Amino acid sequence: MKLAAMMVCLGTMLAPLAPAQSPKSLDIYFVDVEGGQATLFVTPNHESLLIDTGWGGHDSRDAKRIVEVAKLAGLSKIDDVIITHFHDDHIGGVKNLLSLIPVGTFIDHGALYEHCRTCVSGFDEYMKLIAEGKARRKIAAVGEVLPFKGMQVRVVSADGKVISKPLSGAGQINPFCAKSEARPHDETENGKSVGTVISFGKFRTSDLGDLTWDMERELMCPVNRIGKVSLLVVSHHGWYQSSSPAYVAAVQPQIAVMDNGTKKGGSLATLKTLNDVKEMDLWQLHRSAEGGKANTADARIANLDGGKDGYYLKVSAHRDGAFDIFNPRTSKTVHYPAR
Repeated sequence: MKLAAMMVCLGTMLAPLAPAQSPKSLDIYFVDVEGGQATLFVTPNHESLLIDTGWGGHDSRDAKRIVEVAKLAGLSKIDDVIITHFHDDHIGGVKNLLSLIPVGTFIDHGALYEHCRTCVSGFDEYMKLIAEGKARRKIAAVGEVLPFKGMQVRVVSADGKVISKPLSGAGQINPFCAKSEARPHDETENGKSVGTVISFGKFRTSDLGDLTWDMERELMCPVNRIGKVSLLVVSHHGWYQSSSPAYVAAVQPQIAVMDNGTKKGGSLATLKTLNDVKEMDLWQLHRSAEGGKANTADARIANLDGGKDGYYLKVSAHRDGAFDIFNPRTSKTVHYPAR
């Protein structure tokens, strides 16, 4: 099927349409890829950045959902895709995505670190697609600012390294380090994750991929090198291996969004940590089976048990720091004022 025809067909599959993009907003779409990650950023001038591609297989389910959302955002291509690390819930959808929509450049942390079967096969397929000229490839460097005009995208972690100096406005002693015990060094791809802080005027969001607890402490202790954020993308789908108080409490987010699945991510311990963060609302892509009563309110969950899934969440951010979040399942929008 030709690409244009495929995108028309995909566009008929989405349930309630998101509010149209404001000409002055940074729109962020949290795509439901069933416990993987796929987060799409669209600037007012239609620059686009996708963080991760979800799983492969499943009849291209995740790639189709990404393209559905891209179409809603008015995109015919995706400028850049960050592959935070080479696990199949993040890199698995690359081949399917490229068959549905053009991509300019893939950005990743460099060499494959963990030689598990699915890591090797996913990385080999990725490198083959790059060699075939399907897209360009760039290796992320810690501290660099990626070349976007409509938002600032700064790399704060990559390939097992973190920024050595605090970002502007950060650098305060972090009192939550004392509440985050030291853990052994991670020996998987997770600890190599490309992490970013994305700014749009006074609005800021941090996304560290699956960066693990030990690396969060390296980034955030003894001083908070990130500072405050408006929106926290919960690391590692809410699994207990990440989301130390040294990170999630120190950045003082107004909201956190967890890209968990029903039975992947959303650890009870992580939900309790997030629920302890003062003056923060938690939003989830799915209700966690493990989480029980620690799950957030149903109104802040995109996909409930036993019903239709595939619903995304959409954040529309403004330069003054205010933002809105839209839940298509409920057709409701919640406003968060600038602080």
